[in-house]
Amino acid sequence: MERNDDGHGQSLKRKSPENGNHELLNNFSLDDLNEDLFERVLSWLPTSTFFRLTSVCKRWKSVAASSSFKLACSHIPSREPWFLMVAPNLNQSIIFDSAESTWKRLNHPPLLHEESNQSFMPVAASGGLICHRKLSGNFIVSNPVTGSCSELPPLNFASQHQPLNAIVMSTVSKDQLSYKIVLVFGELPNLWFNVYNASSGCWEDVVAMKRNVDDDSVENDSTDDNAVYFLSKAGTVVVSNMQRSPSKQYSSVITTNKDGEEVIFFLSSSAKLIACNLTSKCFFEYPRLLPVLSEYSIDVVECNGEMLVVLLSEFFETASLRVWKYDEANRGWNQIAAMPAAMSHEWHGKKADINCVGSGSQIFICLNSTELCTYVLCDLVTNKWFELPKCCINGQVMDFMSAFSFEPRIEASV
Repeated sequence: MERNDDGHGQSLKRKSPENGNHELLNNFSLDDLNEDLFERVLSWLPTSTFFRLTSVCKRWKSVAASSSFKLACSHIPSREPWFLMVAPNLNQSIIFDSAESTWKRLNHPPLLHEESNQSFMPVAASGGLICHRKLSGNFIVSNPVTGSCSELPPLNFASQHQPLNAIVMSTVSKDQLSYKIVLVFGELPNLWFNVYNASSGCWEDVVAMKRNVDDDSVENDSTDDNAVYFLSKAGTVVVSNMQRSPSKQYSSVITTNKDGEEVIFFLSSSAKLIACNLTSKCFFEYPRLLPVLSEYSIDVVECNGEMLVVLLSEFFETASLRVWKYDEANRGWNQIAAMPAAMSHEWHGKKADINCVGSGSQIFICLNSTELCTYVLCDLVTNKWFELPKCCINGQVMDFMSAFSFEPRIEASV
């Protein structure tokens, strides 16, 4: 019982907050939102819905092509990664959507359609963009989601006549307008790097690097770098006569150290890890994780801004796949994750090749041999390992050699 202003008792019927909110939600429609709010709401949807916007209604179709909608998408801090899969014949555009745990098939961008199946391949990725390399040595950058595509100007003459060691791509902002591509070429100890800057639209001058004066790895490592007894990242043939995935031949990552310096990490032809500091223009060779006579497959990845090494090796009649991090203070390697023995044991004696890519706190691993082909996601925070389902296209199981991680962003343009 409550009293009104004149003091008479009066029974008042109140709506409970829960019922009121429920009624409001039932009466709410996205059509009631103004265009700005409407686009902001849609920008938070998974990127996979972008392909379905045009088929909902006219308003949604107009949003898909709106520049203000793309701007709203660029304000989303991060997207769950997609992994562009590379098949042996290089003529597929299949991705694994980690947000929905599903395989998807994309169309090649028009510029890539103009090329023959074997004349280009993905070699690097960053943000929402993929970098492809043509047989001619030139590069094409594309957005796999929207299909936008652009060919970069030809390389400097000096760069084309040196052995290529590493290809990395990095983006400064989410709109992808300030991406750059860095190449490292030459033969140790004579290394150079060359940078393409999208903001200027041209390749910068070639820069020579020198060995770090604190690098004592050469004196401590008496191994002959020409004697390769294990799988390397440069397409070296081992006892099993298996070739590395061509798309990962220049496997490399870029990070920014505590001093704000950009550092590129790549594997030499003998699988030694090399760090190239682009700011100080010097390089450093890391000590080996295992003796040179130990046959293994190795790859380098970047996770949450740190360089990590993934290593597949064999000990005591079993195979072991582990993730390692370098301790700068103690100048040694520390193990930070390991695949459960029940999963790794089946790779014993298979002469397997691993090709890995990092994304946030996850590592996507392709394991390939003449007998088996498996794809695994490793969560470094929980140290949990998940084997992905097989990919079937038109009833046929697809095999992939490697993958590249990118954020599916429709606002990324080239």
